[in-house]
Amino acid sequence: MLNAALQLKSRAMASDHLTGFVLAGGKSTRMGRDKATAVLAPRGQTLLETALAAVRAVAQEVFIVGSPELYGGYGRALADIVPGCGPLGGIHTALSHTKTEFNLIIGVDTPFLSAKLLAYLAERALGPRTMVTAPVIKAYPQPLCAVYARDFLSIAAAALKAGNYKIVPLFPTGHTLLVEEAELAKFAFTAEMFDNLNTQEDLERARRRVPRKDP
Repeated sequence: MLNAALQLKSRAMASDHLTGFVLAGGKSTRMGRDKATAVLAPRGQTLLETALAAVRAVAQEVFIVGSPELYGGYGRALADIVPGCGPLGGIHTALSHTKTEFNLIIGVDTPFLSAKLLAYLAERALGPRTMVTAPVIKAYPQPLCAVYARDFLSIAAAALKAGNYKIVPLFPTGHTLLVEEAELAKFAFTAEMFDNLNTQEDLERARRRVPRKDP
């Protein structure tokens, strides 16, 4: 009981210091349609609704980074400050609007991320208070399921100005906490949770993973 109480207290503290963002502003060129409004199962939630539900379970305040015209009906939406620069532009927009030190940022196209996983990352970020906290899957950090300190904004802004849009090379040495796959596995956080959907084939494959509901 004591351990459970401490976990609840830790998660409450994380929530108080954390803002959540879902990046929904991609062009979805390879999908051939807007990813954010795709659904995995009949009568199921859209990918955007699924992502928002997971982040809202962890952060008290949650924003969508994407067109207010397209996504304003789902929640508070923020248009990219520097459009056409991919996910780094979304991170820059998120950190430009946040009022908290730490910020959980995920992509809209990873529907199997659980609230428990996101809460764990938030807790790990608040411990050492690093600038970036990101899980590592198959030896590669996951920049679109990560916690960013507000101080990362200056790094993102400088990279956008220079035309450098790759995120992981921007992670500051000595100020980045990489949560390795072996650590994630201890809590049953599997690599499959990070599967992202880029094509219609990816979407169909993901749909086969969703349990069917009785009519």
